Amino acid sequence: PKMNIMDFNVKKLAADAGAFLSRAVQFTEEKLGQAEKTELDAHLENLLSKAECTKLWTEKIMKQTEVLLQPNPNARIEEFVYEKLDRKAPSRMNNPELLGQYMIDAGNEFGPGTAYGNALIKCGETQKRIGTADRELIQTSAINFLTPLRNFIEGDYKTITKERKLLQNKRLDLDAAKTRLKKAKVAEARAASEQEVRITQSEFDRQAEITRLLLEGISSTHAHHLRCLNDFVEAQMTYYAQCYQYMLDLQKQLGSFPSTFLSNNNQSSSAPVQSVSAPSVLASASASLPSVSNSVVTSGISELKSSSGSRKARVLYDYDAANSSELSLLADEVITVYSIPGMDSDWLMGERGNQKGKVPITYLELLN
Repeated sequence: PKMNIMDFNVKKLAADAGAFLSRAVQFTEEKLGQAEKTELDAHLENLLSKAECTKLWTEKIMKQTEVLLQPNPNARIEEFVYEKLDRKAPSRMNNPELLGQYMIDAGNEFGPGTAYGNALIKCGETQKRIGTADRELIQTSAINFLTPLRNFIEGDYKTITKERKLLQNKRLDLDAAKTRLKKAKVAEARAASEQEVRITQSEFDRQAEITRLLLEGISSTHAHHLRCLNDFVEAQMTYYAQCYQYMLDLQKQLGSFPSTFLSNNNQSSSAPVQSVSAPSVLASASASLPSVSNSVVTSGISELKSSSGSRKARVLYDYDAANSSELSLLADEVITVYSIPGMDSDWLMGERGNQKGKVPITYLELLN
């Protein structure tokens, strides 16, 4: 039995080598224009072209989506290595989370009671929330969009490639048999060649049908990828809606920035900066920020300055008094404000219990 198995293996190797040589000769002669080639039918050629096109663009979209979700190439390589090792990549802070942590640490260092420190902490907390939303987008997109695309490239298309290669071999076998039939001179050799052509033609037709059925599945692949694309768009919509809401909430917490901050941000070494009055800065800020209304900025303060009455005002953010004539403020507290004759236009008098002092109007929102 051992000898029979060995004989079988030797014969199989000889047959495979003979087939390989026959295909190589046929392929070379076709390239040199010395042999005819059986062409695939137009429908099958169109299906093959559609499959190649699908594979090409699926790869491009998949790779660029990976870049979009994870711009750091080193992180992508690390994730790929861990995936191939079937191990979970170590959890690390993403960029928004890292920025948020730096802001929170800086705010605590500068002092949560200061305007800048308090704003940094609020911004940092928002950045960390955006980082969490970023993680959720990556995870959802990987499951619902990237994985199906990768499965097509590494699964379905590999099967198509394998069957297409097999079809190419069957086609070469058929054409090599046809060539031998043309060259056959004796009746016996001709009869054997005709039998070979019938067998190879049957095998070619069968493989062409298998390949065609696989390729017609590309339309179903497109339909599946369309559903995955809708899932990806929905994940992006959720992500951007979350980010917008987080920033909107942050904007409301911070309120409008004081004129000193705005003028500092506009400074440049090449040109002098024009002084900007507080009312104009507040008016421009109120046009874009929902927390301060134009009516408060214009009529409210003007009315208060021209009368001898007082109004309640909400403090927009913390303020540290520069000297004993000023009153320190805490964000969101409500104080009483009024104007006194001869007072600077950028300031009001503020009272909190038995404490009183000057307060900058850009830190206030007058209440009705």
